[in-house]
Amino acid sequence: THYDADTTEPISSGLCTLDELLSWKRSDASPFNASTVELAARHPPLSLSQQRTLVSHDMMGGYLDDRYIQGSDAEAPYAFYHWNHIDVFNYFSHRMVTIPPAVWTNAAHRHGVPVLGTFITEWTDGAVTCESFLKDEDSYRGVADKLVQISHCYRFDGWLINIENTLSEAAVKNTPLFLRYLSEQMHERVPGSLVLWYDSVVESGELKWQNELNQSNKMFFDACDGFFTNYNWTEPSLEWMSSYSGLQGRHNDIYVGVDVFARGKVVGGMFDTNKALEVIRRHNFSVAIFAPGWVYEVHTDKTQFRRNQDKFWALLSPYLHVHRLTSGLPFISSFCQGFGKAVYHRGQPESCRSWFNLTAQEVQPLYEHMMVSGRGWLSCRGCPDNAWNGGCSLLLEGLIPADHSSVCAKCVCVHVCAHACVVMVLCSSPVSRCSEMELHSCVLREVCVKMERAGGPEEDTVFSCRVGEVMFLDVSSLQEPSQQVVGLCIFDVVWLRGAGHPQHSASTRLLLNATLQWEHPVRPVRHFRVHWRHLRGPDPRTPPGQLELVGRAYCNPFRVTELAVSDPPGLLELLVEPVLREGFLVPESQWGRRSLSYSKEVLQ
Repeated sequence: THYDADTTEPISSGLCTLDELLSWKRSDASPFNASTVELAARHPPLSLSQQRTLVSHDMMGGYLDDRYIQGSDAEAPYAFYHWNHIDVFNYFSHRMVTIPPAVWTNAAHRHGVPVLGTFITEWTDGAVTCESFLKDEDSYRGVADKLVQISHCYRFDGWLINIENTLSEAAVKNTPLFLRYLSEQMHERVPGSLVLWYDSVVESGELKWQNELNQSNKMFFDACDGFFTNYNWTEPSLEWMSSYSGLQGRHNDIYVGVDVFARGKVVGGMFDTNKALEVIRRHNFSVAIFAPGWVYEVHTDKTQFRRNQDKFWALLSPYLHVHRLTSGLPFISSFCQGFGKAVYHRGQPESCRSWFNLTAQEVQPLYEHMMVSGRGWLSCRGCPDNAWNGGCSLLLEGLIPADHSSVCAKCVCVHVCAHACVVMVLCSSPVSRCSEMELHSCVLREVCVKMERAGGPEEDTVFSCRVGEVMFLDVSSLQEPSQQVVGLCIFDVVWLRGAGHPQHSASTRLLLNATLQWEHPVRPVRHFRVHWRHLRGPDPRTPPGQLELVGRAYCNPFRVTELAVSDPPGLLELLVEPVLREGFLVPESQWGRRSLSYSKEVLQ
């Protein structure tokens, strides 16, 4: 279940039955699906955030293009990139145990957003499952322990618990005990973790959505970190709930559910979701936005996805807080959204085909549209037509009105402690701007780009500019030597026969599939480039081949799949090149390398 049956590519998946969950062992876990990005610090931290925003991502059953841990060649994928507006991300599917794909956890963690998996039981089978694991203390502790182990192993940050079936008297009595034990164990093993309860069953065991917190479901809220209400609430019910004594001052722990698909009798939804948020914020509650992938799923023209998504979140922005990443130097971003029409490296296309990998997503800017003095306007959006690194650049476009000499775009909000630093901005043309500043006890809070009319008549002036990358570097670190890739090893080798990569014209080729693993510090690296070359084949007169790019590795280990090689006997070499965040080239002598020989006997 951890690998694609045809290509051996590593994939993410969940667990469907209680037996699968109880038999889960860390030794059987996927080595690829563990997040490789630590949860970044934020200002303010989640514990101090008021009126939080949770996104629950439910799309077409889940585990779509995002299940490919090393990325896919999807031409029109769904991606989320408005991270600076949200506090918590939940990956939702109808598998009993939904383990978030590593690509989502990596992207969220890079922006300081914790990620929750989902534990769900439904219908008749769900009732049977609950009677089994909620029958006594040993049983519910056994399930909770496995959920904690899975979260710790795959490095995500908690669970949404969704029991959507009736419970017996004994089972419902044990449910708060299960929630409390799970919450305590999660907090101990995964600092900063969350366990949330979805508004479903009530204290009698009946499945009866309340659309609010009240005395019939308070017992579950009291046993965990938060409560996700059902979607059919009304403003009078929110008004009542805001004065309910059972809240005990925990307004921020109530996530009022909003179904973007607007199913049932709900407030707002679709492009009117902002109307729901207006009401929820009026009563000082947090919000849970369910299935915002509506902007992609129901619109047949997927080329308009960015436009639809930006429109949706722009409408919500008056009711959302902007969160700032907290870090030291360096601060670097090329604004890559984790997908594109080509892969760019230093401004040049490295691969001219569509791709999707959310782990490649870099720190995202503010995507805003603002009016300036009536006629003027300014817009910031991702543009896949050109990039410096990854899949897109930041496109600034607008109109400087005649009565203004300039407009200013606030692109990035951060909280970066800085002393002496070098600032670099790469813009279209291409133009590079670099300056050195000596700072004393300063905090970088905003990155802005000012567009100014360069002489000429005072008239409305249209402009367009692509920003490829911004870099704030610590001067003292620029002379640090690059480090050697060590310990490169090759294992889990599988040989197949097939067509291989489309660039190969032969109908049947020998295909190498293998896992690479190595050692190298993570902090200075943006990604690794994996190369290969043919050293020797069955014909000794054939000279060694040129170095060829296999692909980018955003995490370690990396799976080489469907690499077409010559027939045996043969000798090839695989190399791993670190690509540093600051852009300095690492000499080939410091790359990792390992040769692999193969014969007809080995392939039999």
